[in-house]
Amino acid sequence: MAKIIVVTSGKGGVGKTTSSAAIGTGLALKGNKTVIIDFDIGLRNLDLIMGCERRVVYDFVNVINGEANLKQTLIKDKRTDNLFILPASQTRDKDALTKEGVERVLNELAKDFDFILCDSPAGIEAGAMMALYFADEAIVVTNPEVSSVRDSDRILGMLSSKSRRAEQGLDAIKEHLLLTRYNPERVEKGEMLSVEDVKEILSIDLLGVIPESQAVLNASNSGQPVILDKDSDAGQAYLDTVDRLLGEKVPFRFLAVEKKGLLKRIFGG
Repeated sequence: MAKIIVVTSGKGGVGKTTSSAAIGTGLALKGNKTVIIDFDIGLRNLDLIMGCERRVVYDFVNVINGEANLKQTLIKDKRTDNLFILPASQTRDKDALTKEGVERVLNELAKDFDFILCDSPAGIEAGAMMALYFADEAIVVTNPEVSSVRDSDRILGMLSSKSRRAEQGLDAIKEHLLLTRYNPERVEKGEMLSVEDVKEILSIDLLGVIPESQAVLNASNSGQPVILDKDSDAGQAYLDTVDRLLGEKVPFRFLAVEKKGLLKRIFGG
């Protein structure tokens, strides 16, 4: 039976879709058949991050409405075996997602996949609530700044009260914290919250810390998940994150200011 994981946040622009693409790719690289669903109806960015925007013919809403089946709609990733994308519609309203329709699609996907990643819109509007409703686990993405963390706290409230698990009195959704755009130098200067600050406010298990990195922007612009850039700090941090998600004990990296050697101090870099 597939595990349904929602990637969510209270605030936009924190790296949610970047994280969905990276984590979905990482799960597939580990041999798990994985599908990433774009729940951001009307905007649709996942296909751009994954570099498959020209291959979109049918979308999530077409499947819900019975206008296409999953075989016609799912896009197989060209780089990674076991990875598929279910794109969102750019021309429909978020109300096009119905609880019954989403449940039917998820049940069908669950027959064939190990992991279903739901890339949620930011905030608490209808599309975001639909993305988290059926989740078994949630990855809450936040930046180390007060407004982002505060909005993430609100999402945690929704996860504990508005999900199917909550309605049915089942075990709570397992919550994970993913901290993105982390810069230890700015933390030392007091310009950014520390990992410990964020953990203390949100009180959920830390899954990963992704450093602020030019590699993330480069990967997005080239339509390639940053986790495939294994030489970059961000790529390595996402690989660590996937290992932890799969239950491995992996130490956290990129949390402290890098001490420059003599040559770097003299010549810069």
